[in-house]
Amino acid sequence: MTDTTRQTGEATEPLRSAAFLLGFAASGFFDGVLLHQILQWHHLLGAIEGDVAFQVAADGWFHAAMYAIAAVGAWFLWRARRALGARDAGRTVAAWGLIGFGAWHGLDAVLAHWVLGLHRIRMDAALPLAWDLGWLAVFGLLPLGAGLALRRGGTGSGGRTAALGLVLGTVALGGWAMRPAPGPTFTAIAFAPWVTTAEAATRTMRVSERLVDMRGGVFVVAGLAPGAAFDLYRDGAIYVGTGPMPAGCVSWTR
Repeated sequence: MTDTTRQTGEATEPLRSAAFLLGFAASGFFDGVLLHQILQWHHLLGAIEGDVAFQVAADGWFHAAMYAIAAVGAWFLWRARRALGARDAGRTVAAWGLIGFGAWHGLDAVLAHWVLGLHRIRMDAALPLAWDLGWLAVFGLLPLGAGLALRRGGTGSGGRTAALGLVLGTVALGGWAMRPAPGPTFTAIAFAPWVTTAEAATRTMRVSERLVDMRGGVFVVAGLAPGAAFDLYRDGAIYVGTGPMPAGCVSWTR
């Protein structure tokens, strides 16, 4: 390896890391938006017994982890901004973005589906393994293979364009994860075990317009007063789905 090749590799290392992390986060957002919210095939901890508040809170923490990973990727990209002018920068960004996208689905399949048993692609499927393998092939192995092939390809330009596209795609998916479902906006509220049902109902109705549903210890209300979440947490609430991220998870959950 020549000194020039070594220096080029060292200069593009932050760029590869940035593209991988942004692709990884985009894949996680894609999974959460499509499978948790739109199709509603599973929750992150769907195979673990828990009420609605537990499940959507876990989905919210999952999205929070993807935001953190995307933020680290954006920081690496800022560090590597000078490398975006290199002649092979566009290929590097596209290749490692695809590798990161595929890597998430590979990790999810092996760790979450088969090792830890946290969920399956379709929890209600007669053959869950078939769905796991099909999803892994399409959204994991195909992007991963395409990225590896592109990484070994020839040189190309367009580093800034590729980086901008990857960032905008990740931001768009992350923004959708915050988006409430169409229709009326509802808020889910769960209280600590020491708060009785009567006390929880009284405290909930004090700050909302209408109680929509109450099951499994979770209150679903419409018309929550501005700033009421702080009052509810002070009164013993442990989860209030009013922030952008948890509200998105709650309102897309049947």
